[in-house]
Amino acid sequence: MAELNPGIVSSPSASIAGPVHYREGQDRDVAWWKHAVVYQIYPRSFADSDGDGIGDLRGIIDRLDHIATLGVDVVWLSPIYPSPQHDNGYDVSDYRDVDPVYGDLATFDQLLAEIHDRGMALVMDLVFNHTSHQHPWFMASRSGPNDPKRDWYWWRPPRPGMEPGAPGAEPTNWRAAFGGPAWTLDPTSGEYYLHLFSPEQPDLNWENPDVRHALYEVMRWWLDRGVDGFRMDVINHVSKDPSLPDGQPLPGGHLGDGSPHFVSGPRIHEFLQEMRHEVIAPRDDTPVLIGEMPGATVEEAVRFTDPARGELDMVFTFEHLQIDHGADKWDVKPLDLRELKASLGRWQAGLADVGWNSLYLNNHDQPRSVSRFGDDGVHRVRSAKLLATLLHLHRGTPFIYQGEELGLTNTSLTSSDDLRDIESRNHFAEQVAKGVAEDDALAHIRPMSRDNSRTPMPWDDGEHAGFTHGIPWIPLDRDHHHMNAKAAYGDEGSVFHHYHRLIELRHTDPVVVHGDFAMLLPHDAQVYAFTRRLDNTELLVVANVSGDDIEVQLPDAARWQHAELVLHNLNGTGPGDQHVVPPVPPAGLVRLQPWEAQVWRTTTTRAQHLVLVAAEEDLASWTVRTTTRSASRWYL
Repeated sequence: MAELNPGIVSSPSASIAGPVHYREGQDRDVAWWKHAVVYQIYPRSFADSDGDGIGDLRGIIDRLDHIATLGVDVVWLSPIYPSPQHDNGYDVSDYRDVDPVYGDLATFDQLLAEIHDRGMALVMDLVFNHTSHQHPWFMASRSGPNDPKRDWYWWRPPRPGMEPGAPGAEPTNWRAAFGGPAWTLDPTSGEYYLHLFSPEQPDLNWENPDVRHALYEVMRWWLDRGVDGFRMDVINHVSKDPSLPDGQPLPGGHLGDGSPHFVSGPRIHEFLQEMRHEVIAPRDDTPVLIGEMPGATVEEAVRFTDPARGELDMVFTFEHLQIDHGADKWDVKPLDLRELKASLGRWQAGLADVGWNSLYLNNHDQPRSVSRFGDDGVHRVRSAKLLATLLHLHRGTPFIYQGEELGLTNTSLTSSDDLRDIESRNHFAEQVAKGVAEDDALAHIRPMSRDNSRTPMPWDDGEHAGFTHGIPWIPLDRDHHHMNAKAAYGDEGSVFHHYHRLIELRHTDPVVVHGDFAMLLPHDAQVYAFTRRLDNTELLVVANVSGDDIEVQLPDAARWQHAELVLHNLNGTGPGDQHVVPPVPPAGLVRLQPWEAQVWRTTTTRAQHLVLVAAEEDLASWTVRTTTRSASRWYL
């Protein structure tokens, strides 16, 4: 029984231990992204090289070895295009250039070459549902009803008999994602334009084939430059019901929920198939297409990612990140682990035979998972490792968001002056306008604000955390003096080193990528446990998602009698963490400290027909579904 080697590679060229070699030409696996681990960079907050307080491409180049040393295979770059920055770059004014705040195309080309030299791939973030209101396309479109690009966006007159600009005169009652109506009046023409997000982000009209082909040309331009794929922002919103019907009214006003008329709309599959046919199919390489799809169901994800349909390679699901929502995202309820297991297990089972999962808990739109699902106090390191262990050992492609590998927590947000996120600012203003005290409005926003994930990357314990020698564009996290990359490098028990071990396990043991998935103990409110199996190798993952000492009885315990411990999150990270885990006894009783996670491996030649052994009162109601080919088994 032994843990994986806790050491870490020092040479970037040696960072990839597994089968991912993205530049293999004709020999490249068409599903190379299944083997990969993706690292998301939020450029504004990663590393600033010129002292203006905003991260840039040169800063990313200077810090690439941090990512390569983790063993990561793919870098996903959030938008770097020219933008007025109303939504931090998700309002694009030119799809074929780099915003001067980040650098220029020559620096981008150097970044791309440096990434490739380290054996990694680069995925760009494409925002194709909408543009900036300062994009030349929209400026032409709003110049008048007779402009050739008028139909490149959604323009409609006010409701019949209503005064333009009056509340309720909007063409539909749709509410925008960032608050207020999803329509803004253009006084010059007297018509409204549609924006599902902010008024500075007008929606493109994908019903117009000229729009689609202009966007496809953008994709070709970046692929020809050498990028390896795209993450596509809210791509399942691009097909709207052309009749634009009203949505179900929402409480407290005249606005309604228009999502049934634009989430996975009537022509979405046609559009995505056309995109792959026009852009991807003619190429000799195999770029990856990743679709962000708020509101998508498991059944829809199967259709989107079925290779036979020729649409996307994987989708970002949001279901598991909405289980702590009440009436809306700001109405936060305590985590029920059983609901989280049910959600993730449903996606594991649903995409077992066809399609592929993306795995993530953090990104630029979500609060830090350690504060949200873990313990950001005394057990910060333990819980950060536990969450990483659970996520990375599910079936799918794991995504790491910058700082996640350091166990970063939510920021403090002590004043409304700290708010930079447009969604948070708008919601704060709405609350104050309703008479909510500013301190209460800020407390309401604090747990879920997108600003939590956008604080500068802490590289060291210096004045500005090594992020910049200027004034950061957003306040630093208060804990960067002890929670930073430099400190993590020298601590073998750090979250950073644990992520490296997880990635190494993925690259060296095929069961992590290709094995089936079986959820265990789905009704347990504290223990998250599952197995992964491929041929005669099986992994058992068991984790205590609580602050209590617990004992757990494993199903089919005898199978783990001679198991080997391959990964453990208690390895000298705090008081009591020198604990040595004993082998799983024949009785299958495992003792777990608070926030402890264990990963066991066993190899056997006997038939894998599972016998459930558990102490749960409802044992008789459990059922087993087993697929015929290394897919998913879901214990209900």
